[in-house]
This record gives sequence, C-alpha cells and structure tokens, in this order.
Amino acid sequence: MKEAQQLMDLLLKRHMTFGSAESCTGGNIAHEMTMLAGVSEVYLGSVVSYSNEVKTGVLHVKEQTLASYGAVSEQTAREMAEGARKVLGVDCAVATSGIAGPGGAVPGKPVGTVCMAFSTPEATVSHTFHFPGSRAEVITAATATALAKMAKMLA
Repeated sequence: MKEAQQLMDLLLKRHMTFGSAESCTGGNIAHEMTMLAGVSEVYLGSVVSYSNEVKTGVLHVKEQTLASYGAVSEQTAREMAEGARKVLGVDCAVATSGIAGPGGAVPGKPVGTVCMAFSTPEATVSHTFHFPGSRAEVITAATATALAKMAKMLA
C-alpha cells in the first residue's frame, strides 16, 4: 500500500517512531506497515483494542468517555491515539474506531462510519469519515486514509 510507504519514508526522514491503536481496522494498519522492509526502524507496534475493556485497560480510554460518546466517537479515538503514544512509547500514533458492517449501525452512526485520531508531540486531531462498501472495503479505505492522513500531518 503506497500510503504505508509514504508514511514510512516521512518517519525515517524525521527520525520519528509510530504506532497504532486499532478497533474497526483490526490490525490492518499494522499489517500494511509490517509488509515494508526496514519498517522496524520506525514502526514499534499496535494495540488492537476491539473491546471496550482493552480500550480502558490498555489504552487508558476513560470509562466516562465511552459512556458519554460511545466507542465510535472522535473523543474515544483521541484517547486511544494518545494512549497508544504512551503505552507504545512512540512519537506519533493513529487510532481507528468505527462500524465496518454489515451490522452494528446505530442512530447517527451508519455502517461505514469511522472515527480516527492522529497524535504527535505537538497535537492530537480527530476526524469522522464515512466509507461506502462491504466490510472489507470499509477496512481497506479506513486503513489507507489513516496512513495518508498521518503522513500529511507529519509532512
């Protein structure tokens, strides 16, 4: 995936490390990164936090955040990304939480809704995206978008 290569190149150039916290992408970001030779210089790891218990217990997402906004929210994604930076000891991290489908939609959050957050030493920003297609297509699109947006933030 070209987005992974572009991110790796930027990380190498900036001498930065990267990690991910993944819910709806289920480790696909980690997969795409680890397909690249030499990525171990910059990519340190991932937490696949599919359950809320892992979000709170490992990534330190506040239970109040989950209760108030839900797992699929920019607020939760922000706490996941910031937690990943701390837990993995990386300079920057991306987090994804969403509804890949075909089920799981709730009012205001249709299938294809993915909240992402991007955390660097300077800032954490979050966005909500809506990706069409099958479960696999949503996961692939979310992965590519997460990698591209992280690269753009570092460029």
